[in-house]
Amino acid sequence: MLRDIAVLALDGGHAFELGVFCEVFGTDRTDDGLPGYDFAVVSATGPGTVRTRHGFGVEALYGLERLESADLIGVPAADPGVRHPEELFAALRAAAARGARVLSICTGAFLLGEAGLLDGRRCTTHWRYTEELARRHPRARVESDVLYVDEDPVITGAGTAAGIDACLHLVRKEQGSAVAGDIARRMVTSPHRDGGQAQYVKRPEGRVGHRQSNGDSLTPLLAWLEGRLHTELTVDQMARRAHMSPRTFARRFRQEVGASPLQWLTGQRVLLAQHLLETTDEPVTAVAQRSGFGTADTLRHHFTRRLGTTPHAYRRAFRGPGAAG
Repeated sequence: MLRDIAVLALDGGHAFELGVFCEVFGTDRTDDGLPGYDFAVVSATGPGTVRTRHGFGVEALYGLERLESADLIGVPAADPGVRHPEELFAALRAAAARGARVLSICTGAFLLGEAGLLDGRRCTTHWRYTEELARRHPRARVESDVLYVDEDPVITGAGTAAGIDACLHLVRKEQGSAVAGDIARRMVTSPHRDGGQAQYVKRPEGRVGHRQSNGDSLTPLLAWLEGRLHTELTVDQMARRAHMSPRTFARRFRQEVGASPLQWLTGQRVLLAQHLLETTDEPVTAVAQRSGFGTADTLRHHFTRRLGTTPHAYRRAFRGPGAAG
C-alpha cells in the first residue's frame, strides 16, 4: 500500500531532497486521474519550524507520532555529522518492523545507518560518501555504482536526482508504470534511468577526452530508438545511425547513458512491455512482439530478471485476476 506518506524535516537538512518527496507525493494530481496521498511533513522535535542548511525554515505540522500510521517515511539528505534524537531512530525501527517502507535520499542513508536499518542490507548514498557510509556502518553492504537500492522495506537513493528515481521506482512497483510515467511527465523527467552513479563521478581533467558539445549528444539517437523498440536493433545499426564505429559508439554510449547499448535497449523494452500489460488486453505473445522481445519466452526471461515477476503475474497485479493472459 502507498497512501499515507510522512516526510522528515531534519535540522540542517537539504531543501531539494525534501522537495523531491513533496513534489512526487505531496502534489495533488487527482484531477488528472492519478492517486492521491495523505502527505505530512514531520519534525523529530514536534510541530514547529525546522532550519534548513540554506538559511530558511520549513514549517512541520506534526511530531514523531505521525510516523506510526505512515506507509512510507521519507528521509531527505542532511549533514552526516548532525546527531539526531534517539526517539527518531526508535520510531524508524518501529515503522520498518511493522512493514512501513523507509526511503532515504543521498546522505539520509547515514540516519538510517544510525537507526540500525542498514545492517545486513544492500544500500547506497551519494558517490562522495559511500566510503564514509561503509566505514561508519561496516555491517551495511554499501554499493557505490547504483542510482538506488530496494531492500524492502528499506530503500536508499543516491545523490539528489537519484532520489526522484527511487521515488518513481516505488510508485511504479506499487501503482504501476502508467502512474509513475504520468507523474514523471508532470515533473518533466524520465520515468526510469538505466546505469549507475559512475557516469556522474568527477574525474581528473584529460581522463575522458574532449568535452562533448550539444551537437555530439546521443539524445536524438535515443529518441529514434524509442520509436523502433519493436524492431530488431543491433549495435552496428545504432553505430551507423550515430556515424561512429561500433567500438567508439559503445564507449560513448556508456559514458553518456551509463549503460551499454543493449542494456539500455532491454530496459526500454521492459518498460514498454509493462505499459502494454497494464493498458491492453493483448496476449503476452503479442506484447513480446510489440516490445521487441520476439517471443513470450524471451520476454519472460528479461521481465523476470529485471522485475522479479512474470508478465502474467504483473498483469494480474495491475489489471486484476480477469485480465487476459
